Amino acid sequence: MKKTIVLTFTLLMVLQLSAQQNIYDDKADAMQQINTAVKKAAAENKYVLCQVGGNWCPWCLRFAAFAESDTLVHDIIQDNFVYIHINWSRENKNPEAMKYLENPARFGFPVFVILDGSGKPIHIQNSAYLEEGKGYSEAKVSEFLKAWTPTAVNTLR
Repeated sequence: MKKTIVLTFTLLMVLQLSAQQNIYDDKADAMQQINTAVKKAAAENKYVLCQVGGNWCPWCLRFAAFAESDTLVHDIIQDNFVYIHINWSRENKNPEAMKYLENPARFGFPVFVILDGSGKPIHIQNSAYLEEGKGYSEAKVSEFLKAWTPTAVNTLR
């Protein structure tokens, strides 16, 4: 009986936490999200960081939490990117956006697409290279993000 109560309580806690972590809007028009983010990024001299995935994806939710809680990564994103979550799910695969983003789903989820200030995709990043154990590596993620800031990219031009 005691085990059943503990198991039920644990299951309810997991379900509640999952419900709170709906970072992707599966009904959103991804192209509208992208267009809005590009306008904002251009006005702020930033790039757009698109995280493609879904609420069904534990690694997608882990990255979103990591990007919020890791101070270094959070600051790099805030200073250089407009960060958006583009939904890909069975219910809404956002085909127009996936085509525009150059089919990033081929790398698995989450996958990151960097758009320049004009909205052109300039890099697709497989998130597997950013992982460490059951989470993400601050060093790998910050190195990836720093390499694709407007300053870093424009230094090469």
